[in-house]
Amino acid sequence: MSSENLLQSDDLQREIPRHVAIIMDGNGRWAKNQGRLRITGHKAGVKSVRRAVSFAVSNKFDALTLYAFSSENWNRPPQEVMALMELFVWALDSEVKNLHKHNVRLRIIGDTSRFNARLQERIRRAEELTQQNNGLTLNIAANYGGRWDIIHGVRKIAEQVQEGLIRPDNISEETLGSHLCLQDLAPVDLVIRTGGEHRISNFLLWQIAYAEFFFTDVLWPDFDEQVFEGALNAFAQRERRFGGAAPDGA
Repeated sequence: MSSENLLQSDDLQREIPRHVAIIMDGNGRWAKNQGRLRITGHKAGVKSVRRAVSFAVSNKFDALTLYAFSSENWNRPPQEVMALMELFVWALDSEVKNLHKHNVRLRIIGDTSRFNARLQERIRRAEELTQQNNGLTLNIAANYGGRWDIIHGVRKIAEQVQEGLIRPDNISEETLGSHLCLQDLAPVDLVIRTGGEHRISNFLLWQIAYAEFFFTDVLWPDFDEQVFEGALNAFAQRERRFGGAAPDGA
């Protein structure tokens, strides 16, 4: 079934996820398989990002969140980290106008304070250019970690408690959730991980509590519309219970 048919079917329309998050894994292995440097794989991965964003726009997702650089990725070889930072700058410069043209709102989530001033400025300008767009929200998780996100939110709440703005016994799930990244977006419905691994790697720990998961052996540079469509088809077959029992009581 094509993505176009998915959209045209009233029955399946309800099954299309509003918010998809992707752990983009396999760039390094893709490059190694071709006897190339790891950065070659990361560059090839940018093309897959373009395809994924285009697919998300065509299928009218509310949001697409991509795990680009985790807080643990600083432990990689310095040359690779430096190359990734330069690739990030290049991607922002080369892609943001096209995103803006297609009404995409770009946001970078994570602790961007560790990036150099040049990259921080590129991020600020890209977000500013697209902030009024009301189509797809594209979140790029960069220097992001789920534990960092939760700790950052807890610190904000602790400051409010200290200032007398909130009582500790009034803190709820909603309170913490409102202080985390993506708090203004629809919950994550579907998490896709490429590259054959079956773990979440400290990604959106709070936000994916009731998400469905789709794992594929396809390496990220080879991720295309067909694989994405397969993930949507798998999602449409899931029975989402959100902690409740199945209709038959199972």
